[in-house]
Amino acid sequence: MKKKTASIYMMVVGLILLSVSTAVAQENNSQQKLPNVQVKDMDGKLMNVSSFSNGGKPMIISFWATWCKPCISELESIADDYDNWQKVAGVKLIAISIDDARTNGGIKSLVSSRGWKYEVYNDYNKDLYRALGIANVPYTIVLNGDGKVIERHAGYNPGDEYHLLEVVKKIAKL
Repeated sequence: MKKKTASIYMMVVGLILLSVSTAVAQENNSQQKLPNVQVKDMDGKLMNVSSFSNGGKPMIISFWATWCKPCISELESIADDYDNWQKVAGVKLIAISIDDARTNGGIKSLVSSRGWKYEVYNDYNKDLYRALGIANVPYTIVLNGDGKVIERHAGYNPGDEYHLLEVVKKIAKL
């Protein structure tokens, strides 16, 4: 009986900690802007992410890697309708690869072969990845027109892109 009581106690404590951390994360999301960190564009030129903007319209930042199949599936799903997303909500998607020196050579060819119209960068040292507290890819962040983080989403399941579009429409007030 003691083991069962201890197990229930641990579950309750875990749930309380999860709800507190979720509430804190949601509160922090509404305040967080992109940090002062540099990434490389496809030509190797350094770019400060704090300067990313979309003229007061929403932005999506998708963290991905060339070796991550769910990442590529998510970006492909969005690519299928990206032109429409831009017309409807004025959204800009920025794809930021976390590929390191061993795998970053494949970024440019993968993006080219897929015909993605996104801005693509490489977080070669994972500085941005760490600064935003990301644990794994795919990971998507939605920013409002003021550049504040409104929503975060880890992982990808087919159909997640529809929720993402609804979030963007809401931010754009459509």
